[in-house]
Amino acid sequence: MILVSACLAGLSCRYDGTACAVEWVCDLVASGRALPFCPEQLGGMATPREPAELRLLPRSTELAVFSRSGSDLTSVYRRGAEEGLKLARLAGASVAILKEKSPSCGVRRVYSGLFDGELRPGEGLTARLFREASMTLFSDEEEALWRAFFSSF
Repeated sequence: MILVSACLAGLSCRYDGTACAVEWVCDLVASGRALPFCPEQLGGMATPREPAELRLLPRSTELAVFSRSGSDLTSVYRRGAEEGLKLARLAGASVAILKEKSPSCGVRRVYSGLFDGELRPGEGLTARLFREASMTLFSDEEEALWRAFFSSF
């Protein structure tokens, strides 16, 4: 079983209440090989919700998630990541395909934390927890890598 960001599977759970369906991810779900999940919703957030980005805390190596208006949402995002990992374990998933740039699901890049549209190298809180749990991660932007990985089985 593969866990996939629910927005990639066509579910309208993004911060703005939309989806960003990706055909190859939708095909995995339709075939029963993938299970969609949304860590923000698992953490208790509503849809739609205010945009949020990851920020490095001053004088620290700790990342936090803040809404555009400045609310600290870190505990909600951590709870969602933990619930996502529980789901992965229940489903027997060791692979996840996640939404790049998300403060939860970004695999290789996330927004700067300044709400300026700039990207920086990094990973979201869910992606980090999954990686620390030895899951194999792909972003929605890595179809070729996914296909190469999948064809090796």
